Amino acid sequence: MWWTNLPKRYVIVFLTFICTCVCYIERVGFSIAYTFAADAAKVNQSTKGTILSAFYYGYACSQVPGGWAAQKIGGRRVLLLSFMLWSLTCALVPADPQGVMVLVIARLLVGVAQGFIFPSIHTVLAQWVPPHERSRSVSLTTSGMYLGAAMGMLVLPSLVKFKGAQSVFLAEAALGAMWALLWFKYASDPPRAEHPKAAAAGFGESTLPIGGIQKVKQSAQIPWKRIMLSLPVWAIVINNFTFHYALYVLMNWLPTYFELGLHVSLQKMGSSKMMPYLNMFVFSNIGGVIADHLITRRILSVTKTRKVLNTVGFLVASFALMALPLFRTSGGAVFCSSMALGFLALGRAGFAVNHMDVAPRYAGIVMGVSNTAGTLAGIIGVDFTGKLLEAAKTDHLDLSSPESWRAVFFIPGLLCIFSSFVFLLFSTGERIFD
Repeated sequence: MWWTNLPKRYVIVFLTFICTCVCYIERVGFSIAYTFAADAAKVNQSTKGTILSAFYYGYACSQVPGGWAAQKIGGRRVLLLSFMLWSLTCALVPADPQGVMVLVIARLLVGVAQGFIFPSIHTVLAQWVPPHERSRSVSLTTSGMYLGAAMGMLVLPSLVKFKGAQSVFLAEAALGAMWALLWFKYASDPPRAEHPKAAAAGFGESTLPIGGIQKVKQSAQIPWKRIMLSLPVWAIVINNFTFHYALYVLMNWLPTYFELGLHVSLQKMGSSKMMPYLNMFVFSNIGGVIADHLITRRILSVTKTRKVLNTVGFLVASFALMALPLFRTSGGAVFCSSMALGFLALGRAGFAVNHMDVAPRYAGIVMGVSNTAGTLAGIIGVDFTGKLLEAAKTDHLDLSSPESWRAVFFIPGLLCIFSSFVFLLFSTGERIFD
C-alpha cells in the first residue's frame, strides 16, 4: 500500500489513528443501537444506564494490567490480541434489550479487551516517536476517536433503522477484524536505539527486540510508589477523569437528549449530529500542531505549553456544557456540544501528551493509571446520569424540560473548572522518571 513508502513511525502513527477510530465507532455504535432497541422495548433510563456503564467496569479493570502487559511483551502484540477479543465478542452478542445479563457480560468483555488499547498505544508511540513530534502524533492518534464517533453518528442511526441493531454489532466486528489484519501485516517493533541522544530522550527505550526476541531492559524497574505519589501524575489523572466524564456522558446520553429532551429524531438530523465529534477531530489536531510549534520554536516551554492549552480547552468547555440545557433546538444543542467537545479535545494537547513528557519510559504504565481514572468517570458518570434522569422524570413527568437535564451538564462543567486549576498548579513538562 501507499503508506509502506513512508518512514515507519508515520505508518505506526497512521495505524494507531485508525485503531482509535474503529474503537469509537464501536462505542458510539453500541450506544445508538442499544438506545434504539431499548426505547422500542420501553426499557427504563436506570436500566439503560446500567447497560451503558457496564463497558467501563471491564475497561477500568484492564487499564493498569494493559500498561504492564505492553511494557513486558510489547504494545504491538497486546493491541492485536485486544482487537481480536472485542471483535469476536461483538460478532457473537445478541442485540436483545431484555437480555440484561447477556448484554452486561458482553459489554464487560468488550471493556476488558479495549482497556488494553490505549496503554499499549502510548507504549508504542513512546518507542517510535521522537520527542519533538509527540504532541501532533498523540493528537492525531487520539483524534481518531472523534472521527470514529462522528462517522458512527452519521452512518449508524440509518443502519440500525433499516437493518436493525444486530447489523451494527456485526459491522463493528468486521471493522475490528480488518484493522487487526492491517496491524498484523504492517506493524513492527521499534529498532534498537543505537544513538545515545535517542536513548536520553526516551526514544525507543522501553521494549526492544534483541536477537529477534522481545526482551525488557533488565535495569528497568517500574517505580510504582513514585508514580502513585507524584503530584504531576495526579494532575494528569484528575484531568483525564474530567475529560472522560464529560465525553462519556455526552457520547452515551446525547442520543437520548435529542430523542427525548428535544423530541428530534437522530435519523432526521442529517450530518449535523456528527458535528460535535468532527469538531473534536479538528481541534485535537489543531492542539497538537500548536503545541509542537510553541515547543520547537521555543516560544513557550513544554510546561507552559501544556498548561496554556489545557486551561483554555477546559474553561471554554465548561461554559459550553453549562449552557447546553438552555438551548431548546437541535441546532443550539449541536453548537454547545460541539464547542464543549472541541475545546476538551484541544485540552488533550495539555494533559494527554503529558504522560510522555514526565515518564517516556513508563508512558504505558502512567497512561494505564490515568486512564483507569478516566474509565471510573465512565462508570460513575454514565450510570449516575441514568439515575439523575430517572429521578427527574419522576419530578417532571417527562424528560423534555431543561430542568431535567441541568444537573447532567452542570456536573461535568464544574469538574472542568476544578481540573484546569489543578493542572495549572501541579503539572510539569519536565521528565521526572528516569
